[in-house]
This record gives sequence, structure tokens and C-alpha cells, in this order.
Amino acid sequence: MSWFHDLSYLFGGAFLANAVPHFVSGMMGRAFQSPFARPPGQGLSSSTVNVLWGFANLVIAYLLIACVGRFDLHAPDQVIALGGGVLLSALMAARIFGRFHGGDSPAGP
Repeated sequence: MSWFHDLSYLFGGAFLANAVPHFVSGMMGRAFQSPFARPPGQGLSSSTVNVLWGFANLVIAYLLIACVGRFDLHAPDQVIALGGGVLLSALMAARIFGRFHGGDSPAGP
């Protein structure tokens, strides 16, 4: 069931990457977009909500990485799956949140 473990590590990496902006923004006392804002993913949530959401993402990442199979940093397929999840999630966040923060707006004519 190696593919199942790799899929778990891919999603674990995605949750791990998603934890970072929420947890850090919350710790800095800054509001940030979250699924709990209105409209979801576009409005701002309080720093406390973001710390809690970031921590929840860390817990889910831990469960998907450490509790499914035996994650091995020396196993290339497992590291690639985890890294792929981190990269895909980070690229999606850059595109989604970049339009709110001026970081990834499309070039105009």
C-alpha cells in the first residue's frame, strides 16, 4: 500500500504548508483570510482564529505524515510526495492570496 502512504504524505505536506501563513499571521497579531471568514477564503479572520486554524493544520499534517505508515526521510518517494504537497499548496496559496496582497497579480497590457 505504498501509494496510499505517498498520497497521505502528499496531503500531509499540503496541510503543513497551509499551517505556516495562518499560524505566523496569527502570532504576529494580523488578520488573514481563512475558511471561517465571510466570504470564505476572501474575508479576514482574526489573529486568534488564524492561530487556531494554523494549529489544526499542523495536527492534521502530523497525523497524515507520522501516523500513516512509517515516514522515512531517506525514502525518495516519500520525501517527493511530502515535498510535492508542500509545493502545490504553496503555489496555490501564492495565486489565491497574491490577488489580495499584491503579490501575484497578472500583468496588464
